[in-house]
Amino acid sequence: QVQLVESGGGLVQAGGSLRLSCAVSGRTFSNYAMAWFRQAPGKEREFVAASSWNSANTLYADSVKGRFTIARDDAKHTMYLQMNRLSVKDTAIYYCAGGAGGYSSRRGVRYSDWGQGTQVTVSS
Repeated sequence: QVQLVESGGGLVQAGGSLRLSCAVSGRTFSNYAMAWFRQAPGKEREFVAASSWNSANTLYADSVKGRFTIARDDAKHTMYLQMNRLSVKDTAIYYCAGGAGGYSSRRGVRYSDWGQGTQVTVSS
């Protein structure tokens, strides 16, 4: 059974940084595209960032481009999201997602596996 477990969320002041982690178990990490999504209170889930299986192709939402960086450590079966210059608008539950096959996508339906989410709260 595939499991994705996020960690690293918390409370941070505006302008600060956090690094989220997503540990994958139950399947090989290769040929497995991954992504981050988020959902703020009262809003729909939105795409944040994605990485192809070999990190050759990364995608970012316009709202986080230049501030967030997605990365993966194949040896540790872990994906990361480094978040810098956080703002109140980044407050949300962040979910990691994964899907078989190498290509990345901004669409949630691309991914079959999801974590339980980690809360990120940015205070002003």
